[in-house]
Amino acid sequence: MLARALPGLAKSEGFTVPCLSVVCVGAHPDDPESGCAGTLALYSGLGHHVTVIYLTRGEIGIKGKSMLEAAAIRTKESEAACKIIGAKPVFAGQVDGSTEFNLTRAGQLMDLLSAEDPDIMFAQWPIDTHPDHIVASACAFWASRHLQIPAQCYFYEVNTGYQSLGFSPNLYVDITSVKEKKIEALSAHVSQDGIALWEHYHQVIADFRGREAGVAAAEAFFHLSRDSGFIRLPGV
Repeated sequence: MLARALPGLAKSEGFTVPCLSVVCVGAHPDDPESGCAGTLALYSGLGHHVTVIYLTRGEIGIKGKSMLEAAAIRTKESEAACKIIGAKPVFAGQVDGSTEFNLTRAGQLMDLLSAEDPDIMFAQWPIDTHPDHIVASACAFWASRHLQIPAQCYFYEVNTGYQSLGFSPNLYVDITSVKEKKIEALSAHVSQDGIALWEHYHQVIADFRGREAGVAAAEAFFHLSRDSGFIRLPGV
């Protein structure tokens, strides 16, 4: 499945596509950009309202900097990246390396999501080697179910094979036309050497997902939906 399977990404030909509220949740600055900056750029380019909610400000992500210093630097980088892809940055207030999944924290994220009234939500794939990624996914999933987001969840991969594990996509988005925006958004995260992140990891993923989808570059998602029908396991 390519981009047309995602709500609001079909090109309008003689009809108006309603404006959607699109929200992406990620654990750290650069996680949403790594996973789906191309798709988010497509949405904003079509006039949809895009919000990125960062669970943390990446407080422990810069060697030699205090948590406050790192948070300030990475907040500015996130704001710059969001400007590139046409998104609004929001910060959920948890702390890098000390994130929590409980009813209080999930409820705080639900309040932020509710304020955006999302039609569609992107969240990190939950099976991951980084505990903050797991927490971000769990909080987002819990909040989405209680808000009854119509399109449910679309899970994105971050760094498959190293962080995201067991990711098996059932939907692809052609990001060939916005690949440079994705590179630029990642590059905005100077403290994380975003250019190297692209060259060493995410270019490989974009190329591979593109080959799977039959396009030059793609982002992949797992759509959690009960609409696919009842599937039996072999022999039972």
